[in-house]
Amino acid sequence: MKQILTFFLFVVVSTTLVYAQETNTKGILSGNLQVDGAYYTDSLSQSQRPEGFGINSYANFNYNYGKFTAGLRFELYQPPLMGYDTKYQGMGIPYKYLSYKADELEFTVGNFYEQYGSGMILRSYEEKTLGYDNALEGVQLKYNPFKGVYLKGLFARQRNFWDYDGLVRGIDGEIVINDALGIENTELPYLSIGGSFVSKYQDPQNTTLNLPGNVAAGAGRASVVYKGFNLSGEYAYKINDPSADNNYTYKNGQGLLINATYSTKGFGVYLTAKRLDNMYFRSNRNASATSYLINNPPAIAQEHTYSLSAMYPFATQANGEMGLQSQVSYKFKKNTPLGGKYGTKINVSLSKVYDIRRDSLDEYTAIGEKGTLGYNSNFFALGDHWYTDFNIKLDKKFSNNFKGSLTQMYQEFDNNIFHVGGYHHVIYSHITVADMTYKINNNNAVRLELQHLYTKNDKGNWAMAMLEYTVSPHWFFVVWDQVNYGGFGNTDNIEAFDEIEHFYNFSFGYTKKANRIQLSYGKQREGVVCAGGVCRYVPAYEGFMLSISSTF
Repeated sequence: MKQILTFFLFVVVSTTLVYAQETNTKGILSGNLQVDGAYYTDSLSQSQRPEGFGINSYANFNYNYGKFTAGLRFELYQPPLMGYDTKYQGMGIPYKYLSYKADELEFTVGNFYEQYGSGMILRSYEEKTLGYDNALEGVQLKYNPFKGVYLKGLFARQRNFWDYDGLVRGIDGEIVINDALGIENTELPYLSIGGSFVSKYQDPQNTTLNLPGNVAAGAGRASVVYKGFNLSGEYAYKINDPSADNNYTYKNGQGLLINATYSTKGFGVYLTAKRLDNMYFRSNRNASATSYLINNPPAIAQEHTYSLSAMYPFATQANGEMGLQSQVSYKFKKNTPLGGKYGTKINVSLSKVYDIRRDSLDEYTAIGEKGTLGYNSNFFALGDHWYTDFNIKLDKKFSNNFKGSLTQMYQEFDNNIFHVGGYHHVIYSHITVADMTYKINNNNAVRLELQHLYTKNDKGNWAMAMLEYTVSPHWFFVVWDQVNYGGFGNTDNIEAFDEIEHFYNFSFGYTKKANRIQLSYGKQREGVVCAGGVCRYVPAYEGFMLSISSTF
């Protein structure tokens, strides 16, 4: 099947190119290249030893001619960088597609990514920094019969490293009511409704359990926008899906997501609430980690860009979680006591996540016992507290040449659940971040970043300083050091003050138009990186790193 599809795409693309040349017309070729390589001088991790070198590289090529678009992606992991699954090792073309779009119809064969609604029952995407890619391979149809009505359908398999397996089928529809009815009055609320249905099939062979071959999930969503208000919600339901995630129990799954925002000049409020119960959805019920995931519910916790504030990241728990995330933003006006000459912006945000409460079905059935209905769960009952993130951030411009921000954070992180490192208790931490940029002239700027994390748990206190010097438009130079200096020996579960460890980095780079190259040397601390509620373990190492990127 793969060979036939590759040959078919090659013939179509080649024919299109020849036809374009013969008719003296031109298509559009675009793409990008990314190469990340490493030479490891030392492994600081006991769990993973490097082979000396590592490289993650890919190149995308897309060609558009009229109503046709074709493309492919070449990938090389020889071997993968430390922290990435060794099953990626190799090279090849795992992603290729041909698409046709005319008027209201769009048709794709080959590989593609797709998301229905918020992603609670279907989200296919890639995140190279995490080594995550659950691309689909098959057929997808999108149809817009008239204004305001959007229909989608697909029949595909899922990517799992270099192979495609698992059968996924889905349909989705959305109606933007104002557009469909031709309502142009902007003073009226803007309404939309939508729904999705996704099913998977897997051979139900099992010697002990009667497993379903087909498992279906459905979701409905709606949103209303009125002036500065935006309210949206989605509810998902999945029929019994015994799998390794839920110890092969037969309980149905469900999820609810509600988002509300309000914004006006200088002021904004954001609020989201989520509940998940037994919502892992895979095309292979025996898989674990991030393999064969059909869905990816949105993360409820704030994603942090500063290294110490992201030291203990929250990963979405699709088997069960309840959470709330909120943020308030306000900008004090210019020429006021708190705004000063240039104004001052403040952001206050709070994230809290809990387990759901689980009750055994009766006194003779344990919670989650294999082959049973699992458990009962009151929809509004909270379980154990897992995560809290409260932070306040001030952004201030002091002059035409100087600006900065100050962030203060408090986090509670239950490491019994997430296992970041070897400390399996609740971690309480306070983090302070100061980020300042001074523009020397039109071509030169310097940025100073200072961070500190205080905790009596895990490995104790951390401090970090980074200095970046930029010579526009081409050069940049960066040096930083993360220091773990324990906790003065004031508890039994953290390192003593004299056990100081430095994780330093020196790097420089050159940028010209769409091309960028960066070379660095340093020590990487052990930890976890996350994006969108999905996380990857990063082992500790020391060595050289080379990064090259280009777009065309």
